[in-house]
Formats: sequence, structure tokens, C-alpha cells
Amino acid sequence: MNQPSIGVFDSGVGGLSVLRELRSALPGAAFRYVADSAHAPYGERSDGCVTERALRIARELRNQGATLLVVACNTATAVAVNTLRATWPDVPVVGIEPGIKPALALTRSGRVGVMATRATLASTRFAALLRAQCGDSKVNVHLQACDGLAAAIETGDLDSAAVRSAVERHCTALRERDVDTVVLGCTHYPFAAHHIRAAMGTSVTLVDTGAAVAREVVRRWKGEATSCAALTLQTTGEASVLRAMASRWLGAYQAVSTSRLHLD
Repeated sequence: MNQPSIGVFDSGVGGLSVLRELRSALPGAAFRYVADSAHAPYGERSDGCVTERALRIARELRNQGATLLVVACNTATAVAVNTLRATWPDVPVVGIEPGIKPALALTRSGRVGVMATRATLASTRFAALLRAQCGDSKVNVHLQACDGLAAAIETGDLDSAAVRSAVERHCTALRERDVDTVVLGCTHYPFAAHHIRAAMGTSVTLVDTGAAVAREVVRRWKGEATSCAALTLQTTGEASVLRAMASRWLGAYQAVSTSRLHLD
């Protein structure tokens, strides 16, 4: 139960896109993943609610032996990562932010779109990131608040009418801005990347920062590798949805358990 591990959490299943990168980079590490699906998506919750949930989940992961925490959620990072770091100053806490910097390097036309939750885009942390990365850049950055997309993905049916409709609605706005690079600023969105590519066209580049998070975790992880590293999946929602999404997204894996977690 208390094996040193890397604790990863998200508002729901979206963080599995980050977990896949983490397990690829650290195949010998033990991971504990919490999907707070009963409260997803965080992008439609108040800052106070997101911070309270992040603290509660982080405390649970710490109690289970996590010695490094990964906030695999852009909204939770924007709203709560500083609070988590202040609460556990001796524990590395790695967050995730929209990939503005790589997008600026990749754009050919100077027009970049950022798909994210409304809460992420409205946060002071994102505003500071945008100022720091753009500076005096002449690149035009269009911020697209993708209402409803994370919630549609959270159901587990990635080809549902709700997912397709949300993607088309938000990508229409990006096409009108004629962007050539799109930042996926929510960890749920890589699950719908095939629909986003189809809606935007093959000439548009999608930017996901899961691999960058994995590189930072590799740099900061001090645990020992094992030959049979365990993966524990927990959710405050339906375990069957998390299990199905993990099977599809992570492929073959050794999971100690996939279980319901009661944190209320």
C-alpha cells in the first residue's frame, strides 16, 4: 500500500494521456492515478472547488506513498499548483500548462489557436504564461474556450455525437481565425485529436505537452526502478469507465487495481 510511487491526478480520465507518456519514460516506476470523475470537468468548477479537490486528492496520494505528485490537469495546475507546493514544500509537484512556447516556434503563419477550458484561460497563471511566452512577439494567439468538450470525452465514448459536435463547434472558430497551429490545453483533448485533425485539416499542427511533463518528472524522480512496477487506478466515478479508457489508451499494463475511491 505504501510503496514509494508517483501520484498522478486529473479531474477525470484526461490525465491518462499524461500517464501514458510517464510510463513510457519511466517504465520501472510505480504509479498511482486518481480520476476525480465525480467532479469532472474542473474547467466548469469554481477555483475554490478545484483547490479543495486538488488538496484532498493530493493528501490521499501522499498517504498511499506518493513521493512525487503530477497534476495532470491544466485547470488544476492553473488554479491549485501553488497551493499544493506550499502545503507540501518537501514534495516535488509537477504541473502541466498549455504549450505556448513550442506553438510559437512551430507556427508558419503567425496565427496560433489555444483550445482549453474556460477556467484555464481565465486564470492569472495562464495570463502570466501568455505574457512571458509571447512578450513582443507578433504572433496572433486566439484563445478558444472549449465548453462541453472535456465533459463529452469524460463519458468514454470518443466517437460520440457530443464529442464530434463540440469539436466541430470549437474548430469552426479556429478555422475562421485561419490558425496553422493548435495547442491542446486540456489533457482530455488528446483523446479527441483524431477529430480535431479532421476538423482542422492536415496542414495544421497540434501541440500536446504530455511528453514535456514526462521529461520533467524523469528529471525530478528519485525513486528506484523495479522489474514489475505497479499501476493503481482509482476513480471517484465509475471504475468501468476508467478501466475501459485505460485499456484503450495505455494498452498492455499491469494494474494492481482499478477501484472506486470515496473522498467526499
